Amino acid sequence: MRLKRLSQRALIYGVPSLFTWYAIRIGSPKWPEIVVEGIVTEALPAPPRETPRKQGRIQQVATERTRKRRTATAALTGLLALAVLLSIALGAEPLTPGQVWHGLWHASGSEGDVIVRSLRLPRTVTALVAGVALGAAGALMQGHTRNPIADPVVLGISAGAGMGVVASLFLIGVSSLYGYVWFGFLGAALAGTLVYAVGALTRGGATPVTLALAGAAAHALFTAVTAGMVLFDRQALETYRFWTVGSVAGQPLELTAKALPFVLAGLVLAALNTPGLNALSLGEDVARMLGVRIGPTRAVGMAAVTLLTGTAVAMCGPIGFVGLVGTHVARYFSGPDYRWIVAQAALIGAALMLLADTLGRLVARPGELQVGIMLALIGAPVFIQLVRRREAVRI
Repeated sequence: MRLKRLSQRALIYGVPSLFTWYAIRIGSPKWPEIVVEGIVTEALPAPPRETPRKQGRIQQVATERTRKRRTATAALTGLLALAVLLSIALGAEPLTPGQVWHGLWHASGSEGDVIVRSLRLPRTVTALVAGVALGAAGALMQGHTRNPIADPVVLGISAGAGMGVVASLFLIGVSSLYGYVWFGFLGAALAGTLVYAVGALTRGGATPVTLALAGAAAHALFTAVTAGMVLFDRQALETYRFWTVGSVAGQPLELTAKALPFVLAGLVLAALNTPGLNALSLGEDVARMLGVRIGPTRAVGMAAVTLLTGTAVAMCGPIGFVGLVGTHVARYFSGPDYRWIVAQAALIGAALMLLADTLGRLVARPGELQVGIMLALIGAPVFIQLVRRREAVRI
């Protein structure tokens, strides 16, 4: 029994002392050890250093990926420029390049100049601004909600804008475009603020699930209120029916110029939000470990989405598929980096709006199909094809 106790004491006191002496006098660079109060605790092995050849390979892959993203961005910019030219040149009344140039830079009041200056240029600028706003907002919404089919309907912003338009007609009697557009913007801002406030007041905070659920509830509420108002006012119903189709026709340049600062502010917030969104895409726990403040990051993202979507929807109506398709195509080119996804989705959204509006003027001459209808006809098959690709719908 005494021998057994001596052996236990030797095991407790002698072996750690021997290991301590070995760690101090000899040590092992391959398996580093931590000496704490005379007891040796084996630590994790040191990570192997990357060889210069491996480091060079990693740098080469990163450079190649950046080059592809820049090439895709340049190609999308060229596509957008081509879409702008086609939007100005093509329509129910065909114009030659000389007439387009004369109408843009040397207008003298001829029929071609009036078509270019008064009809096609304003709707081209409106489609460009709205497409950029909807494309960037769609990318932000999909990132913050982690929902691959997120669009303005998911957060209830479109329904809020519609309620604002109908309320201005039904309660105040506003009949001009300048009037009810701003009420539509206020309705969208109210919807975005309400959705984020409801999501933030829940136990887990403004998570992707709570934002999506709050958006669905807000959409149902605003749609019901809108339906109740249009039942009692025929004029409001007619205006709402035209607005809800989605159109860029008849929008004066002055209105777009007044709405442009809101879009620019939303784009600045979106650019500031993309680094935090990259961290949030890894999960909230990982984002916290990286030093990202979850609440302020989501608040900035929601503010950007409200500004961009609210302005675009108030001007043109609830146009779908722009941010939805644009974000998936941008993710195909750029991968998971939202700094590139948001920028490319804005370019794709603008080009998609312009091409859809131009095609709508060509297929129904001498009339036209509204851009909202054309985007539904074009976007639905494209989106179905994207959904069939598994890697295209991963967030």
